[in-house]
Amino acid sequence: MFDWMAWTLPVAVFFISIVLMLAAMTLWELKSPTTERKGFLPITTTRGDRLFIGLLIAAYINLAFVAVSERMVEWFHLEQEPTVWWSFALSMAVLALIMRKG
Repeated sequence: MFDWMAWTLPVAVFFISIVLMLAAMTLWELKSPTTERKGFLPITTTRGDRLFIGLLIAAYINLAFVAVSERMVEWFHLEQEPTVWWSFALSMAVLALIMRKG
């Protein structure tokens, strides 16, 4: 069923993290309904809005990292391509920042 995708550990962790975040946000919303607020984003947002925006940005960060990881070997004179765990950590940090301050 899932043979069409290269299921490596980082990919699995990324998707499991998204599923866990969605489940946690659902429970949080049921327990404490959200209100709109204004952060550094140019629009007023709810928790769900910030999660959606943060997940989009996290996906873009991971895609950009995959796109430039081969070139990073040349730019920084590395022996091998950098691990995708760096992009995962960066994308989760950006997601946390958007959820907290966005």
